[in-house]
Amino acid sequence: MKVFFSQILGLLLFVAVLPCKALMNYTFIHEEHLDCEWTVSGPTLYVTKGETVIVDVYNKGSYNITIHWHGVKMPRYPWSDGPEYVTQCPIQPGGKFSQKIIFSSEEGTLWWHAHSDWSRATVHGAIIIYPKKGTSYPFPKPNAEVPILLGEWWKKDIMEVLTEFVQDGGDPKSRMLSLLMVNLVICILLKTRSNLITTSGPIFSKTFKLLVDYGKMYLLRIINVDMQDILFFSIAKHQITVVGTDASYTKPLARDYIAISLDKQLIAYSSAKGVEYDNTTTTAVVQYNGNYTPSPPSLPFLPGYNDTNASVNFTGSLRSLANKDHPVDVPTNITTQLIFTVSMNTFPCPLNRTCKGPNGTMLAASVNNISFVNPKIDVLEAYYYQINGVFGTRFPSFPPYVFNFTAEYLSLLLELPNRWTEVKVLDYDSVVELVFQGTNLVAGTDHPIHLHGYSFYVVGWGFGNFNKDKDPLGYNLVDPPLQNTIAVPKNGWTTVRFKAHNPGVWLMHCHIERHFTWGMDMVFIVKNGPSPEVQLLPPPPDMPPC
Repeated sequence: MKVFFSQILGLLLFVAVLPCKALMNYTFIHEEHLDCEWTVSGPTLYVTKGETVIVDVYNKGSYNITIHWHGVKMPRYPWSDGPEYVTQCPIQPGGKFSQKIIFSSEEGTLWWHAHSDWSRATVHGAIIIYPKKGTSYPFPKPNAEVPILLGEWWKKDIMEVLTEFVQDGGDPKSRMLSLLMVNLVICILLKTRSNLITTSGPIFSKTFKLLVDYGKMYLLRIINVDMQDILFFSIAKHQITVVGTDASYTKPLARDYIAISLDKQLIAYSSAKGVEYDNTTTTAVVQYNGNYTPSPPSLPFLPGYNDTNASVNFTGSLRSLANKDHPVDVPTNITTQLIFTVSMNTFPCPLNRTCKGPNGTMLAASVNNISFVNPKIDVLEAYYYQINGVFGTRFPSFPPYVFNFTAEYLSLLLELPNRWTEVKVLDYDSVVELVFQGTNLVAGTDHPIHLHGYSFYVVGWGFGNFNKDKDPLGYNLVDPPLQNTIAVPKNGWTTVRFKAHNPGVWLMHCHIERHFTWGMDMVFIVKNGPSPEVQLLPPPPDMPPC
């Protein structure tokens, strides 16, 4: 089977699914394509829980590329995880890399995307992980399943945007977004898999339309592929029941609207029961089959696009399913306590250059006051082959400067971070509690933080400065949601826990793309365990060269 699709702003992939007795094989070909056909999502991977998939990635474009399998833990095998200069060097033009994707405990909806420069704006697709044979969903079987990807429309070439704002130090957001999109990105997939259709015509009239039957249940697999914003989603005159996030099931949570962090994946279902807007809003249509007099579609209520309270009130209501078939294992005996500040920062403008950051500076970002610098070869290779001088191991466990992190006015001296390549080393099987503390440096904002190679339990959150004596008393240690990404609220904090039982090199970063580019990322190295079955697997023979 081959699926062809165009990538807006000049990127094209196709996938071939090849029959294989032991493994499912895919081929991704990345090309530049100038004749855009207005369908911007890549192919969907369909797998069963616990399977291993081989994806052969060919780069026939003129830019470097890597592919990341977002939320797939890749046990003991970070070699195919994808972030450039962390677990691999990029696949250069004309190159190829066979990536082994090892699924383990994940079940539900994830996604894949490019993890080099800003290519993920157009190089991405869904991953649907079905229950193992003999098991079923922990909720009523739906009548139909619909993947929904929420994305962006771009004013100009993303590489131009990237080059410009890296050079001048300004905020790229004002020069890149024109409007948001819903399911334009997957219309060709829907056409091939069901009777769902999209309208024809020019791009701006190509509204996604979901045809439904009265009284039937529809499972929506919703993914936020946006580069810059947490999004809200609602269906007018219908309630949405969330039953899973980040390939982990949750207790049913019924809401009129849901909040979806950047890179977040939700499973929700809705029963078919029966303007003008700015560029922060996009629409699609749910249309009932049958004979009736049509009326203008109703528009649902949505919070403001920057409503932090609405966002965290939704995510803070999520709870793990926590039953016999889907138990929880919340760590309690903490051996490694970490507190990481996530901050916006500034650097002085270099000589003979005009900069567009605040007061003529260059915008930056940091974790614990370190703005991460990518090395010349990837961290994983340097760690595995014991190559010195590539990275340091002095990433701080706590903020180097303690101040009123969320005060309205803060000293400009605190805005200057260090540019380093430091990693945090964890012993195998250590039990980690990590508090993310947002700050009001430069400008407070939300930060959706994603950890590669792991899922974590979100045990607490709040606004203001974390209080180590009072706030842990309110932790949820019974049924906290299991996530791979969590939005740290504006001028607030979030606490997560996990066991470091996946040896290797794993990136952690803000999924707002400009924050990531500015340096809001860091790397964990988890040491090997005591026996071969809990140690890092060897690399494949075709790792891309640096």
